[in-house]
Amino acid sequence: MTDLYEDVPRLASMRSRVRLGPAFLIYFHIVICCVSLVYVSRWYADFHILFNAHQLYQATFGVAALSLISILFAAADFSFGYFVGFYLYTMTLGFVWLSFFSLFNYDQVLARFSAAASLLAFLLPVLLITSPIPPVYTMSAKTFARLPLFILLLSALVIVIGSGYGFRVVGLTEMYKFRAEVVYPTGMNYLIGITSNALLPFSFACFVARGERWRAMACLLLLLLFYPITLNKLSLFTPAWLVFVTVLSKLFEERTAVVLSLLLPIVSGVLLASLFGTAVISYFGTVNFRMIALPSSAMDVYNDFFSRHELTHFCQISVLRPLGCPYEQPLSIVMANEYHLGNFNASLFATEGVASVGLQFAPISMLICGLVLALGNRMSAGLPPSFVLISSAVLPQVFLNVPLSIILLTHGAACLFMLWYATPRNLEI
Repeated sequence: MTDLYEDVPRLASMRSRVRLGPAFLIYFHIVICCVSLVYVSRWYADFHILFNAHQLYQATFGVAALSLISILFAAADFSFGYFVGFYLYTMTLGFVWLSFFSLFNYDQVLARFSAAASLLAFLLPVLLITSPIPPVYTMSAKTFARLPLFILLLSALVIVIGSGYGFRVVGLTEMYKFRAEVVYPTGMNYLIGITSNALLPFSFACFVARGERWRAMACLLLLLLFYPITLNKLSLFTPAWLVFVTVLSKLFEERTAVVLSLLLPIVSGVLLASLFGTAVISYFGTVNFRMIALPSSAMDVYNDFFSRHELTHFCQISVLRPLGCPYEQPLSIVMANEYHLGNFNASLFATEGVASVGLQFAPISMLICGLVLALGNRMSAGLPPSFVLISSAVLPQVFLNVPLSIILLTHGAACLFMLWYATPRNLEI
């Protein structure tokens, strides 16, 4: 509670710190997201992503109401929570839009109110709780100087070990066929997730900050080598994504860079689709559909499923499963069997929210998740904002499709928090 009281002066001074640039960009971003979803509905209606002109006014009103929450992004300072929060805001915005055209038979009005309340409950702690945690341990300058090189060596070792289970250079069309054949031990899954999503981006951010370009390029090469052993789209595009976020951080203030990191890829897809149609289906399918629309659609699907089935009560978390669970398989498999859309993973809003506690209590669950993520803000407080932006660049995309409980451990978010906490504040990073 002390931290919340410490942030009260921040609320009082917000008006003087609002910058209109990000606000106008966010409004434009909202419009482009809706336009993008209309295009997605033309080519991916089989994924229950639909559009009906008769419901346009209702959908526009719903999105306009949710857009009021965007004032928080204009007022808050940049933080890790700001980065993740804006991505999940975009996802929720997409769900509200899609819910007006959904053919599923669940209480869509309640679902929209629950999603908006969950979003607000999540954003308040991740945007406002940013006070630092007093340091208990800080790396020495010598240790910190060696750490990025150690991460490079560790990552290379993980890739070598992973290659023993399978190393295939295949195109995106063949990726899913061969990925099902690769099975890693649990410990290896943790190592791959932590090194590719947290450790190497952290190392890359260190090298960029120091101007060590060749070592930064070595990070990118190692990240690219994770694709042949994971056959995962995120691994394939992570190097380009890190470069993209780095360029944005050099050209724009961090909050603007966050908005542009989503806006520019989406608007590019819309422009390409409007000019060339299905000729650009590869780019549009990867960005506008898979990266943006599908996480929003997942909320629609999860709302439908759990309106008719028993809630999980968090049993999707492996340590809680032995206590009893109504589902023997992971939720992604359960959804695949029910809707035949492939393994359907979803964000914390769908899993820790809708699936675990239902629509009525989802906002409480999201508040708790927001408080957990606010630790990332506190543990990175005092570091250069551009360093936090680059080192965490991969995680917001992961948050669109993976529950919080898995991201913290399997995808390395908790590890990145600890690295931020132990990083010396008196160094030129």
